[in-house]
Amino acid sequence: MILDLDGNIDINSSDFIETVGKVLREGNKKIICNMENVNLVDYIGVSVLAIVYKNVINHKGEIKFYNISPHVKKLFSIVGLNKVFECYNTEETALQSFKEEEKIEMIVKKKLRRRFKRIPFRGTVEYKKKFSSEDFYRGRIINLSAIGIFLIGEKIFSIGEILSMRVYLLPQPGIIEVEAKVVWVSSNGISPIEYSAMGVEFYNISNKKQRLIIDFVDKHLASRGF
Repeated sequence: MILDLDGNIDINSSDFIETVGKVLREGNKKIICNMENVNLVDYIGVSVLAIVYKNVINHKGEIKFYNISPHVKKLFSIVGLNKVFECYNTEETALQSFKEEEKIEMIVKKKLRRRFKRIPFRGTVEYKKKFSSEDFYRGRIINLSAIGIFLIGEKIFSIGEILSMRVYLLPQPGIIEVEAKVVWVSSNGISPIEYSAMGVEFYNISNKKQRLIIDFVDKHLASRGF
């Protein structure tokens, strides 16, 4: 929704607040205000803008401004609104910013979905308590995602323990060394599988290593037609 503002934003600008409220109630969550014909914003007007902004945020919306005169920009800078409001020179750039944000949001959602995809995978994992001098224990991966592993193995650690792990993802990308935190354990006789099991989440994993795991998961999902 594009609102063309005209005149002064001051103590008599309650209609601006009411109009934005009406726009939000009608379901429009993205608002652009054209300030080209705004002559003055006084200190009461700053409060009006703050009320409008807070109302939009409370409705999980966004509001942006463009065509702002130099003296209004100066006021925004003095009171710090230039760090809060998104201000653009033209309507086109303001609209484009919404499109860019939508693209970013889609990418983020896609990455999150990919992180949580879990595949059955009969791979090998070696693990031990971080900083321990003991040998690595061996385990078998039951399923794998970009955020962790469910495994059965020779040794089950307590919830909260940090482990050093070698995850065998063969043939490619190979052996990945990561740290993981134990987040779930199941003793023999309680788990629906024959042996004791635990679930671990990768801990302080680098973007590069997580990308390798995500690509591995995606590849196996694609091979299964998902």
